[in-house]
Amino acid sequence: GCCTFDEPLSSCGYSQSDDDDLNWDQVNAPMKPSSGQGMPSGSFMLVNTSGRFAGQKAHLLMPHLKENDTHCIDFHYYVSSKSGASPGTLNVYVKVNDGPVGNPVWNTSITATWNRAELAISTFWPNFYQVVFEVVTSGHSGYVAIDEVKVLGHPCTKTPHFLRLQSVEVNAGQFATFQCTANGGTDSSDRLWLQGIYVRDAPLKDIKVFNARRFVALFSVVNATKRDAGNYRCMIRTEGGVGVSNYAELIVKEPPVPIAPPQLSSVGATYLWIQLNANSINGDGPIIQREVEYRTSSGSWYDIQPVDSTSYKIGHLDPDTEYEISVLLTRPGEGGTGSPGPALKTRTKCADPMRGPRRLEVVEIKSRQITICWEPFGYNVTRCHRYNLTVHYRYQAGGQEQVREEVSWDTESSHPQHTITNLSPYTNVSIKLVLMNPEGRKESQELVVQTDEDVPSAVPLESIQGSTFEEKIFLQWREPAQTYGVITLYEV
Repeated sequence: GCCTFDEPLSSCGYSQSDDDDLNWDQVNAPMKPSSGQGMPSGSFMLVNTSGRFAGQKAHLLMPHLKENDTHCIDFHYYVSSKSGASPGTLNVYVKVNDGPVGNPVWNTSITATWNRAELAISTFWPNFYQVVFEVVTSGHSGYVAIDEVKVLGHPCTKTPHFLRLQSVEVNAGQFATFQCTANGGTDSSDRLWLQGIYVRDAPLKDIKVFNARRFVALFSVVNATKRDAGNYRCMIRTEGGVGVSNYAELIVKEPPVPIAPPQLSSVGATYLWIQLNANSINGDGPIIQREVEYRTSSGSWYDIQPVDSTSYKIGHLDPDTEYEISVLLTRPGEGGTGSPGPALKTRTKCADPMRGPRRLEVVEIKSRQITICWEPFGYNVTRCHRYNLTVHYRYQAGGQEQVREEVSWDTESSHPQHTITNLSPYTNVSIKLVLMNPEGRKESQELVVQTDEDVPSAVPLESIQGSTFEEKIFLQWREPAQTYGVITLYEV
């Protein structure tokens, strides 16, 4: 890798690129062309920018370097023109393992004299790297040259060397923190950054100086996404050159999300058995935790429970209530819990009513109707949103027991009541309420009520018989067919 360019270029292992716009020229003192102001003296590699358009490039490639220990690349450079305007930019790239060239690690645009820079590159065997010198023309005439490129077997004197940078794995949406540890000193004029390939660079977050020979720089890739995944390296630009660490990988994992909703195995009034059905996922594993999230479809009630098997019984639920059930999966690391998967919507069964209606009372009694009332009740008693309330009553009529039932629609009122009509006067009526839902029934206590008396029917005319005597008339007759009470008086 060492080359003073006194000998042919190929003897140093250097080469020109085939993918650029112009070549570097090798110039040495005996062959130095006549030139005016701005041309350096000696043996060196040169790009003459005269007559070139802006943006044209020339690449000079060092041989591959496979170093086992700390080393320093030292080189001299020269950028000048007669007019004083920059003839172009000298960029230095460090390409690792024949990968992408990436962004420049060092550059300059004007010097007017020979200067020296050093590259503290911390890439070691079995990895290898290649330094690429690039000139990008500005459209102005002038010269860009390098000389005395040396690979030294000791640390750089003005630039810190980074220790090995470790790869970082985070879950999407988290902060990825790289810790860049360096041997050497730093001051406020140095520029530190985290350089990525095809990804955004990360600015310095914090720096901790332990002593004159050791400091740690921290960089964070905030709210990391899959687009931020890739290779990063630590960079420090000092007055004397640049320090470059090895590449480390940022691995961004997507928290897992089930593709399908859970499956319903069985259902009861207060429980739901489900199969998690979470083998197929979007995102990354491994799965270290499974949770079941369930909530009522209406309202704000919500709960989440850890699960250690592929099936789970959700208990202590409300009867006849719709629930939305999802599965959450977690992978290692902070922020490793994915979004809830698709929801299973299902409803628990109704439960047997808690009890029958209470406080059945008479509101009004008439000869042919009775109005009753009872204590209002709600879901906590019915334990089902689908139920009905029936009024059952029985009484004697014509020597036979009559049994009837009617549906009461007054179930939502705060003062529920029901009127039974078409009854017979002066009749004992047994009344009870029956609360029913699809799972069972509960009855109230029975109430016995007698209807009021009413006007009796007429005395049958055919039953009236009479006998006459000198001083009196004797009459007799049968009772009316319907007395509707106790007859206390007949009028003749």
